[in-house]
Amino acid sequence: MSGKTIEEALRGASFSLREAGVDHPRDEAEFMLASISGLPRLTLFLERGCNLPAETAALYRDAVRRRCRGEPLAYISGVKEFYGLDFAVNCHVLVPRPETEGIVEAVLEWISVTGGTGTGPIDTVDLGTGSGNLAITLARLLPRARFRAVDRSPAALQIASSNAVRHAVQSRIQWHHGDYFKAFTGIEPWPRFNLVVSNPPYIKTSDLAELPASVRCYEPRLALDGGNDGLDGYRSLLRDLPAYAAKPCFMALEVGAGQAEAVTALCRELGFFRLLSQRLDYQGIPRVVTGLA
Repeated sequence: MSGKTIEEALRGASFSLREAGVDHPRDEAEFMLASISGLPRLTLFLERGCNLPAETAALYRDAVRRRCRGEPLAYISGVKEFYGLDFAVNCHVLVPRPETEGIVEAVLEWISVTGGTGTGPIDTVDLGTGSGNLAITLARLLPRARFRAVDRSPAALQIASSNAVRHAVQSRIQWHHGDYFKAFTGIEPWPRFNLVVSNPPYIKTSDLAELPASVRCYEPRLALDGGNDGLDGYRSLLRDLPAYAAKPCFMALEVGAGQAEAVTALCRELGFFRLLSQRLDYQGIPRVVTGLA
């Protein structure tokens, strides 16, 4: 692609991506070039007859090769949009999905319908924060909420912390390394939460090998593997939740397709919630289990 015009480079990239089986190859080709060049896609269109600088062309060739091998577009560009905000991502964190936005919607609905905690602060915990997309988005939307965010991966916490700085909410989120609520062992005073959100790993261990290569080979297994039945994370956080819950307490958990009933049953067995419900995703699939105590 060196020495070629922008349009020639885009055509060549689109062809390579199409041959590799990438959906929407022209869109991805334009997105990558815009990300690498720093130029809006409209500018690329208007200046499509101009030559690409040699350095940009080299970076673009590498990006296209990586995408053709199956690497997620978000890791190549280093950013992924979630609920209208851009988040830095890399191989240490799960790529944020649109389905997870259902948790944000569920929280906003809880506050709209019930008033949340009234005029008091909303003490919130994000268990398995990854890139920090949930905690940071909610921090932007809920100015009177206080946040703690937990992850087992120190590298993920580093990414999440940088994203909090990017969105100017770093002073309102405390980061904790550990396994769900166990991250708070030994902390005094004992934290209690009005709002609990989480997107646990929910893929059955036996199903990991069947995932698309773009997920299986690049995204962190720690954020994918939910154990033999995909429910290990839910059992762990639900087991400890009553000890860390304030009143009122609202919980919103993302679940895998087909898991809503099983996770709802685990919540029901806990005997803690007075109201349980399920929220559908954009395809009509139950994707978020909510509980109110």
